Amino acid sequence: MSMRTHVWYVSYGSNMSADRLACYVLGGRPPGGSRENPGARDRSLPTRDMPVDLPGTLYFAGESPQWGGGVAFYDHTAPGWTAARGYLVTTAQFADIAAQEMYRIPQEGDPLEEVVAGPLDGGRHTVGPGRYETLVEVGRHDGVPLLTFTSPHGVDHVEHNAPTAAYLSMLAAGLRESRGWDDTDIADYFDAVVPRSEAAASRR
Repeated sequence: MSMRTHVWYVSYGSNMSADRLACYVLGGRPPGGSRENPGARDRSLPTRDMPVDLPGTLYFAGESPQWGGGVAFYDHTAPGWTAARGYLVTTAQFADIAAQEMYRIPQEGDPLEEVVAGPLDGGRHTVGPGRYETLVEVGRHDGVPLLTFTSPHGVDHVEHNAPTAAYLSMLAAGLRESRGWDDTDIADYFDAVVPRSEAAASRR
């Protein structure tokens, strides 16, 4: 059985910004962030990317050590749609990006790499209990799986927390780059997804 070498990593959060994703590949600290990222084992930047429309809901929860405030999560079972960006990466890079999202050091033998390289039957795969250890296959492009990771908890089963301006600026950069949206388009999108988290935070 042949193992796949590449997948589409689909980001709906700050990694929609190519500069932010580069910190996970090359290493470094993103603009406005507070932590250095070690980078991936393979430091080759993606050569292909594309906008992706995801069915499901974007929401913000948790507390980010990098940005402060809530971070983006995706619930593919909820109604709505989410703007995202797909990058063609190696299976090892996908595992390394996911590891750094969990504040771990990328390493050989990451079990996620084996999962991603092997046969996938669509749907949802739980690879751990962490906030970004639920893997969702959201489709295929040119026969290659489109994969994202999110929380094991859906939009209605976690306390929401509004994102910081620095974090939203990364999302905005990615939306401009991948979709050509202007400030009005971006503001309209944020108006639809951010108030839910702000309202939840105000009730705490």
